Amino acid sequence: MLIVLAKAKVGDGALEAAREAIAAMVEASNAEEGCIEYSFTVDVLDPGVLRIVEKWRDEAALAAHFATPHMAAFGKAIAGLDVEIIEATKYEAGEGAPVM
Repeated sequence: MLIVLAKAKVGDGALEAAREAIAAMVEASNAEEGCIEYSFTVDVLDPGVLRIVEKWRDEAALAAHFATPHMAAFGKAIAGLDVEIIEATKYEAGEGAPVM
């Protein structure tokens, strides 16, 4: 399994302007073959930071995600907004187990 953790800075009004595009991206990504989880959250300590958590079956599923029409549409939707990905890292992981 691959886990992608990303962080984006959003300027004033950018989150509201991008909200519909983000919702569409999350919904479409979660429906992809090979997607285990895909989510955006707002940092509770800094509302100008979005955190993106993705879990993919494998490298092929992640590569296919980057080639989807909804990924291209999302890029276009946020292109003019004050949104900047400042960190994106992928990790290889096992299937995981409950912490407690």
